[in-house]
Amino acid sequence: MTVEKKVRVMAGTMVLLGMGLGWYVSPYFFLIDLFVGLNLIQSAFTGFCPAEKILG
Repeated sequence: MTVEKKVRVMAGTMVLLGMGLGWYVSPYFFLIDLFVGLNLIQSAFTGFCPAEKILG
């Protein structure tokens, strides 16, 4: 599995985890989704992805 696919799997997992926790535990967990989304947007513009550095 390539690093790019690992990053996509990790981002999708974090979004689903944030949605589930936000729905069942506390609305503050929706901030996880916000963080992941903002990180994906900034990595598209800058080319820097912290998750890629960690998983690479």
